[in-house]
Formats: sequence, structure tokens, C-alpha cells
Amino acid sequence: MKIAILALQGAFAEHQIVLENLGAETFLIRNREDWNLEKHALVIPGGESTAMTRIMRDLNLWEPIRSAIAEGLPVFGTCAGLIMLDDKHLGTMDITAQRNAYGRQLGSFYTEDSFEGIGMVPMTFIRAPFIERVGKEVEVLSTVAGRVVAARQKKQLVCAFHPELTPSDTRIHEYFLTLVQG
Repeated sequence: MKIAILALQGAFAEHQIVLENLGAETFLIRNREDWNLEKHALVIPGGESTAMTRIMRDLNLWEPIRSAIAEGLPVFGTCAGLIMLDDKHLGTMDITAQRNAYGRQLGSFYTEDSFEGIGMVPMTFIRAPFIERVGKEVEVLSTVAGRVVAARQKKQLVCAFHPELTPSDTRIHEYFLTLVQG
């Protein structure tokens, strides 16, 4: 299984480590030529959604990525990756994200909460969004303090937090790999 990881900025290396430790083959997407490689899924990491949008457009990656996801390519978006998939950006997932919902960097926090089908998981929120609206085909997987922080729509999985920053707990990445294989 080959997992592409968008490596324009953000926490891509951390996702790569977790996925490779789980036995997945990964490669980094840094330009349009990288996108043309064979892949079974895509990870869009946390980072800065405005910067990622600009870079993706500059590198002519926006439309090929949007089209591939719309056609069924499994994708896992964390933090800014969640924002990138919402109805205001790539538009492949029927959600609306609220950016920087917990405030600036000083509003970052750690908690543990329930994740549907997995149980209690560690959650690191860094300038995190939350999902303020979910469409009828979207399954809510986790809420924290009444706010939706993880969801799934078919083979699209999003988390407002950073599971890659807790490499000792790989269950959310394992969940994503089951979506890819299913």
C-alpha cells in the first residue's frame, strides 16, 4: 500500500514516521511530478491552510488532488488538512470548518476523549479548527466539549487534532489504513 503525503509545509514527517511504522509505504508530494506517482491514499497534514492553498495552486496540484479525492481516493486530513477538505476549500467533504477555533498558539491544548470505534485517544490541538457543520452523509467520530473534532465521509477521514504527534498511539492511523484497504 502506497500512501502519498502532501509535504508542502506542516507536520508531514510525523505522519510519515507513524505510517511507515505501521508497514505502509509512503512518499512525499512536493510538486506536480510527485503527484503523478502511483498511490492508494493521501494524507493532508496540519500546517497553515492559507499557505497550503496558495502553494497547491502555484504548483498546479489543486485540481488533480481535488479530482482524485472526488473520484474516491482515500484521504486523511489533520488540523489544516481538515480545513482543506471542507466546503470552502477543496469541497470534497460535506463539512464546514471553523479555523483557529480555539484561539492562537497559546490556546493550544492536550486532552483525551472518545473516538467512535476506537475508545479514548490522546488529542493534541494546536491552533485547531473544529467542524461547525456536518452534512447528512458525514459520520461524527469524536466531539470535545460539544464541538465536532473528528468525522468521516466514505473514505475521507478528518481530525481537528494531531494524532501524528502521539506516535505511541497509532490507532487513528490504523483506522485510516482500514479505510484505504476497504
